[in-house]
Formats: sequence, structure tokens, C-alpha cells
Amino acid sequence: MAFRSRHPLAGQAPDSSATAFSAGILLLRLMLGLIMMAHGAQKLFGWFGGAGIDGTGKGFTQLGYPAGKVMAVVAGLSEGLGGAGIFLGLLTPLAAAAVLGTMINALDVTWDGGFFAPQGVEFTLLIAVTAAALALTGPGRHAVDHYLPVLRHHRVSYGIAAIVLAAVASCVVLLIRD
Repeated sequence: MAFRSRHPLAGQAPDSSATAFSAGILLLRLMLGLIMMAHGAQKLFGWFGGAGIDGTGKGFTQLGYPAGKVMAVVAGLSEGLGGAGIFLGLLTPLAAAAVLGTMINALDVTWDGGFFAPQGVEFTLLIAVTAAALALTGPGRHAVDHYLPVLRHHRVSYGIAAIVLAAVASCVVLLIRD
């Protein structure tokens, strides 16, 4: 009796829709990862016109967060390390949760600015939804996760758990905000 995969794309040619899916997810991951790493570097190091920890901390304090500098470090690390994880496809559900949790907080503090840029929420919302989508779909074939035995075969339950983690963590942070 031969083993048969239950995956709908198993056994298709290398140029199948599975390859196109992985290439598309790779492009999405690379861009989102770069954007988030740059935002983290702005907060942590003041690079790319950012305010650094001190300036970002003052901003967090003005927004009602306790211990503004600590929150600046948490946000910077969440964006920077979450972005790096997404870029590499490393621990993708957890990396996506870090980005999503930060974006939920960003949405909360910017919601009154309307929908469209420069003060609107559409960019933040796009990042949040993209992170959630990557948590659900997984990183694709071209990722470090593909070489880790536990994460080689992405499961939707990992993505759902990551989204729940992001929602709970961001709600806790929002609750301690003034």
C-alpha cells in the first residue's frame, strides 16, 4: 500500500501553484519584515529619522502608557525582532504575533486620526492584517521554519494561537494604559 499525501497540492509539478504560493508569501514576508525591522530600529536606535528610546519613551508617556521608556523598548523589540523573524521565516507564528500585538496597540492610539494617511490607520491596519494572515498561512517553503522539524509543516492551530496571544498581550498593555 503506497503512502498518499492528503495535501491538495502534493504530487504536482514544481511550477505548480504551491511554488507560486511560496514565492508570493516570500515576497510578502521580506517586505513586511524589512518595514518592521526599520520601525523597530527607529524606536530603539533613532535610525531612519526615528526618535530613539528616549524620544519614543516620551511619546509613549504622552499617550498614557506607564514607564514610557520600557514600553519603547518593548515596542522596538517587538517590531525589530518580529520583523526579523518574519523576514527569515523563523518562528513565523510567534514573530507575526509580536508584530500584530504592537499594531493592535498602534491602532488603538491612532484610530481617531481617520482612515487615510498621513494620520490615518490604513497602513497600520494593513500591517496588522498581513501579520495575522502570515500567522495563519505560515511562511511558505522558502523559510527557516521549513528546516525546523516542529515547524516544518505549518498548522493553522499555530496561527490561531499566535493571533490569540497577540490579542491577549495587546489587551493587557492597553488595560494598563491610562
